[in-house]
Amino acid sequence: MNKVILMGRLTRDPEIRYAQNENGTAVARYSLAVDRRFKRDGEQDADFIGCVVFGKGAEFAEKYLAKGTKIVVTGRIQTGSYTNKDGQRVYTTDVVVEEQEFAESKAASQGNGGGYQNTGSNNSTSGDGFMNIPDGIDEELLFN
Repeated sequence: MNKVILMGRLTRDPEIRYAQNENGTAVARYSLAVDRRFKRDGEQDADFIGCVVFGKGAEFAEKYLAKGTKIVVTGRIQTGSYTNKDGQRVYTTDVVVEEQEFAESKAASQGNGGGYQNTGSNNSTSGDGFMNIPDGIDEELLFN
C-alpha cells in the first residue's frame, strides 16, 4: 500500500499550469514544510516535501491556498527521473495529492490566534476555538 498523510505549511504560493491536452487539466505544485516530531542537535526541524495535485484539486489550490497556509494532504508517493539541460540524471520524489484540506481556521492562519471572537453571548469560546460548556449542564449532555 502506498499512502501518505502530511500536515504542514505551504512554503510558497502554489504554482499552477494547465496541461496541453484537449481538457487543459490544471496541475498545481507546492511544497509543504512538515515539522519533525523529534529533533537532534544540528538537524533541521522540518522536512520540505514536494506535492503535486491535478484537476479540481489543483483549481482549489490555485484559488484558496497561499504561502503559510496550514493544510493536511493525503496521497501517494511517486518517484521519477529526468535528464536536465546539463545532461545529468535528476531523481524526484513527490506526493501526488488525492485530498487536501485546511488544518486551521482562517483567523489562525492570519495570525489571529485561532480563537473566535466572543460576541457577548453566554456561549463564549476558549482560545482554541471550542465552545466552553457552562457549569451545571452535565445532566443535559448525552455523553458523560
